[in-house]
Amino acid sequence: MDFTNIQDAIEHMRTIGNDTQTYEVKSSARKLPNDIIETLSAFSNGKGGIIILGLAETDGFLPAKDFNAHAMRDALSEACSKLTPIVRPDIEIMPFEGTEILVAEIPAIPITDRPCYITARGLYNGSFIRTGDGDRKLTHYEINRMIEEHRQPQWDAQPVPDASIEDLDSVLVEQFILRQKQLHPRIFSNLSEENVLQNMRVIAKDGDIYRPTMAGLLALGTYPQKYFPRLVATFATYPDIQARKLSKNKELRFTDNQTMVGAIPYIVQDIVDAVRRNMRTGAVIEGAFRKDLPDYPIAAVREAIVNALQHRDYSEEGQASPVHVAMYPNRLQITNPGGLYGNVTIETLGKGGNTATRNRFLSSILETTPLPSGGFVVENRGSGIPTIKAELDEAEMFPADIQSALTHFSITFLQRRRTTSETKTIPGEALEQAILDALKQRSSISTAEIIAASGLSRATVNNRLRKLVEQGRIEPTQPPRSPKQRYRLRTS
Repeated sequence: MDFTNIQDAIEHMRTIGNDTQTYEVKSSARKLPNDIIETLSAFSNGKGGIIILGLAETDGFLPAKDFNAHAMRDALSEACSKLTPIVRPDIEIMPFEGTEILVAEIPAIPITDRPCYITARGLYNGSFIRTGDGDRKLTHYEINRMIEEHRQPQWDAQPVPDASIEDLDSVLVEQFILRQKQLHPRIFSNLSEENVLQNMRVIAKDGDIYRPTMAGLLALGTYPQKYFPRLVATFATYPDIQARKLSKNKELRFTDNQTMVGAIPYIVQDIVDAVRRNMRTGAVIEGAFRKDLPDYPIAAVREAIVNALQHRDYSEEGQASPVHVAMYPNRLQITNPGGLYGNVTIETLGKGGNTATRNRFLSSILETTPLPSGGFVVENRGSGIPTIKAELDEAEMFPADIQSALTHFSITFLQRRRTTSETKTIPGEALEQAILDALKQRSSISTAEIIAASGLSRATVNNRLRKLVEQGRIEPTQPPRSPKQRYRLRTS
C-alpha cells in the first residue's frame, strides 16, 4: 500500500468535496458506521477499493476528533467476517497530519465467488456494487448474472417447448449440414441429417420427440420470434445527438425506426443494410480516381452486430430485451443485454488467450451458418474485436468505445470526420492518365466503370474518352452506341 498515493487521493477528495469510485472515507470517531459493511460488499463485487477511516468528510476530509485507529481496525476486521465469502482486506494504520488514520485495501473477489453479500441480509438483499461515490444494491438480474459465472450457461442448448423441426429454415439447414460434412467428413459424412443436427445441438430431445434448441432456432429458424418475441434487433436513427427531439405528439422522433426479425443471419444482414442506407458516403481522391469513404466501415459494423447477437444474455430474464442499434448524427451505438462473460475484461478483450463464450452451442452453430451476402456468420476464433480494430485503423478512424456492465455491453463507433480533400474534383488530364493506367492492368474498361471510380458525370467521362480515341491512344471494342461498348488500349 503506497502512502503517497493515499495522500494524493485525500487531496483530490478535498478538492472535489466527496468520495470517489475507488475511495470511501468515514470519520468513525466512536464507532464503525453501520453502512461500512455495504461498502465492503460493493468493493468486493467490483474492482476493489480503499476504505479510509479517521477523516471527517463533512469537515473537508480533516482528521476526525477522538478517532481510535486500533479499535476501528478490530471493528473493521469483525465486519469483514460478516460477509459471504469473508472479505480479507489489507489493513494498515498510517500517520497523517499529526494523527493516525486507518486504511483498508479491499480486493475484488474472484468472479466465480461473486456476489459477496452481507450474510445476515441474504443473497438478494445484501449484495452491493460501487457506483460513483456510493454503494447501490444489486438487482436480482445482476445477482443472477454473477451466479451464472459459477458454471457454464446452458440456455442455448435447451429444447424450445412447443417448437418443432418444421420451425427450422430448410434452406439454412441444408447449407449448414453440407458445410459440416465438408469441414468434418470423418465425423459427419456418414451420419443422417437428423444425427448431424443432434450432434451440433441444433435439435435436442424433449421427452420422446426432438425439438429445436434455442441455439438452433435462433441461428437456423424460420421465425424464432414465434417463441421469443423480444429476441429481435431494433434499429433507430435520431435527428440529434442526445435523442431528445420530440414530435408534435411529444413522442421521440426518429428518421428511421425498424425491428429486425427472423434468424440471426437475416437480422445481421438487415441491420447492415439499414446502417448502409442511413449513413453518408463521402469520397477522397487517390490519384485520379475516387475512393468511397463511408461514415462507418461496414465490415466493422457487421462484426459488432454479430458480436451482440452471438454473446448477448439469453437467460429467461435477458430474453425480455432486444439488441439495440442506434444511429446518431455523430456516432453509431450497438448495445446488447448482458456484459462480458468469464475471465474476459475490457482490458483483455480481443487479445490472444483471453476468450470465454457465454453461448457455446450457438457460437458453434453460427460458425457454419451462412449469411445471405455470402460467407458465414462468425469465425468463432475470438477475431471479432481485432477485426473491428483493424478496420477502424485502416479507415484512420478513432477506436471504438467499448463499455461493459453486468446488465449490458455496448460498442460505439464515432462518425468519420470529413476533410476538405474529400470534395476535390478530378482534373480532366489526370482522368485521361488514370484511364490509360487502368487499361495497362486490364484488357478493357466501360464508361460506367469509369464513372463509378471517378465520381464524375457521364458527359465529362465521355468527353475524355472521345479525346483519347481521337488521339489514337484507345479504341472502342463495339460499334458506336452499342450498349456493350468498352474501350481498350490501341496497339498499332
